[in-house]
Amino acid sequence: MEASGQTRGGVRVEVAGTGRANVSSGVPVLDHLLGLLAHRASFDLALEVAPGSADAELAAAGRAVGAALATHLRVAGVRGFGTGTAPADEALAVVALEVSQRPQLVSNVDFSRERVGGLEGDMVSQFLRELADAASLTVHVRLVEGQDRQHVLEAMFKALGTALGEACRPVPGKE
Repeated sequence: MEASGQTRGGVRVEVAGTGRANVSSGVPVLDHLLGLLAHRASFDLALEVAPGSADAELAAAGRAVGAALATHLRVAGVRGFGTGTAPADEALAVVALEVSQRPQLVSNVDFSRERVGGLEGDMVSQFLRELADAASLTVHVRLVEGQDRQHVLEAMFKALGTALGEACRPVPGKE
């Protein structure tokens, strides 16, 4: 299954993939995080975003990935919801999501005063909000533990990948 979404570049998501990612968002730390997401979800993800400001690139990437997954999340016989828990060193994050008529992001993670890998913290929230809106998902992100912000981001994106992978999987007996 392939999907595409609108971005100033291109996106391809194969939900029955092997976890390969070829990402060029213009923001190296986001490329790394999307690689973790693809690996955990077992999606093959190809994403290219045309150069622009970092916040525009993150928003475009979130919209593109969300739009590419939207159809897969609504295919008859797929779960449409998922939960993921993931560690990254001392950090532990939990993500729960489901297809929703009222997309939203609910998170206890606040990076508003921090920079991680060149990202302003609320830029990460912007990516997640754009993904939730484009895929029409309710997404809950909970940081259970973690001090190192890079590890927190890695745990969050691993957990998000696990939850998205689960949400796109067929319900047993309904394939």
